[in-house]
Amino acid sequence: MFTATKAERLHSYRQFVAMGDSETITAVFDKKRWPSVLGAEGFVNSIRERFFLQKVDDEVPQSNELAPEPSQIKRAVCRSYRINEAELLVSRREVINGPRHVAIYLMRRVRRDSLRQIAEQFQMRKYSSVSSVIERMKVLLNKDRKLRLRVEKLISELSEIQKQTSPLDLRGKTTQLCGISIQS
Repeated sequence: MFTATKAERLHSYRQFVAMGDSETITAVFDKKRWPSVLGAEGFVNSIRERFFLQKVDDEVPQSNELAPEPSQIKRAVCRSYRINEAELLVSRREVINGPRHVAIYLMRRVRRDSLRQIAEQFQMRKYSSVSSVIERMKVLLNKDRKLRLRVEKLISELSEIQKQTSPLDLRGKTTQLCGISIQS
């Protein structure tokens, strides 16, 4: 499309239009809700990493799509506490499960998930229990310096994970997007 003469530009444009839409693009735009970012997985992850923390807005639900995935938060908490993921799902009455509470708190703080979504993630029957855990964590974070440092470190690690989750290195390669070849 970027050619020297008007005739060549017109010819290139007509070729582009004649190619039609790819099945992938058509499938995306046929959905009721469109993604906030469209592109290869590496590109989407780089946008998440770069803009999530500055752009979270309760009134723009799609801003949450830039957040780390729930599984990434769970894995980070499990690594920090040296436990397996199954232990995050264990709930015992009157027993404090620190790693579980930290993961629940991070789901709300970092992802801004609803109480109901968090309850589903941790197999809890009532979302009011999630609210109780979050409030309890806020109090503990104000009192316990070690816990506060651990949570801050986890938040920092999660932002680093976002930076590292771009599995596609497209430098020097040609990519097809909407039928257009893009040299990166």
